[in-house]
Amino acid sequence: MDELPRLSGIDRKRIIQMRKYMLMALLLLVAVPIWAQQTRVNIQYDPQRNTEGILPFSTQVLSPEVRDDHTVIFRVKAPDAKSVQLTGSMFVGKEARKRVDFTKGDDGVWTLTLGPLTPEIYFYYIIIDGVQNIDANNEFTGHAAMPSFSMLFVHGDKPTWYDPKPDVPHGCITTHYYFSKVTNGLRDMMVYTPANYNPKKKYPVLYLMGGSGDLTETWVMHGRANFILDNIIAEGKAREMIVCFPNDQMVTRSHPKHTELAFPLVERELLECVIPFVESHYSVIKDKHARALSGLSMGGRMTQYVALRNLDVFGSMGILSAAIDLSETPVVNEPDVNDRIDYLFIGGGTYETGFMARHERLHEQLDKLGVKNDYYVGGGGAHDLVTWRHLLYDRFLPNLWRNNYKWK
Repeated sequence: MDELPRLSGIDRKRIIQMRKYMLMALLLLVAVPIWAQQTRVNIQYDPQRNTEGILPFSTQVLSPEVRDDHTVIFRVKAPDAKSVQLTGSMFVGKEARKRVDFTKGDDGVWTLTLGPLTPEIYFYYIIIDGVQNIDANNEFTGHAAMPSFSMLFVHGDKPTWYDPKPDVPHGCITTHYYFSKVTNGLRDMMVYTPANYNPKKKYPVLYLMGGSGDLTETWVMHGRANFILDNIIAEGKAREMIVCFPNDQMVTRSHPKHTELAFPLVERELLECVIPFVESHYSVIKDKHARALSGLSMGGRMTQYVALRNLDVFGSMGILSAAIDLSETPVVNEPDVNDRIDYLFIGGGTYETGFMARHERLHEQLDKLGVKNDYYVGGGGAHDLVTWRHLLYDRFLPNLWRNNYKWK
């Protein structure tokens, strides 16, 4: 039946045409999720695999493009640039700080194909005419209390031990804000609770710190500690535990007396603020044998300083790619020190270990004093999270509280 009997021929034609446009628009809206689905829809282990054949939203070129053969194509649109280079954590050992040149195309797009690379999570920079930048087309950008960097996810054939796995129960990450009487200001901490966290059960606690210039969220955002914990607990290789990620930035890293000022302050912050907060908000075992302290780089040096000065508070410790002079922790010279330490782990990366490496010297010094320590070097990385993720998963967490845990 004609629904427009009284309209003129021109008006009828306009309305019919408008209906056609509306129908086309509706079909396009329905079709968008099929042909233009953007990244970040799901949490994936291979977020930079180009499965859709389209540019990510608001980008000029596709960069990085990670392929299944583990090669990576980087692209930069910079028609007026004289040179474009790449550097990053994929270059280790003799290639550390290496810069690789891009090739310029007639369209003003510079291109570099790298690899195949070992599947890992790397960081990198684009250097344009001598100026270091992030990759402006890469949505995965890391940051800390220092200039930002771009992140590269080179995926394997399936999710690995630091990746999110759909079939593994996942724990929770909670951010807490609290007033610190040590710094006289508002601070933050993050707390991981395991997937099956039960307030009626008591858990041991690991306090895990970042390094110089890191943020409270570094271990989660870049280190993937929460996914590592999910996987290793599900595999039965580590005990269920609560992990607190405190903010260990106490004094600006550029301060000339940083170590002298920051180390005593972080000791107070942990003892007076962080531990009391965690133990009043979570179901934890309030016993030194169920408390561990660990950290990477500066956080590792702080761990050695704080834990060995407070063996009545911490039973276990993990010193990752770090060490301070033993004169600052004289307890190691005491005859009963082995009876007071449950587990002391010292670890470092493959490409940061050798003559004069701090962690190696610490291990050798403790051995000479007869202080028991679990020393391990590996992971294929240097002084970076490639190393620290590996140390966490492969050695420290599996051995933490695994043998002879003594809490009441």
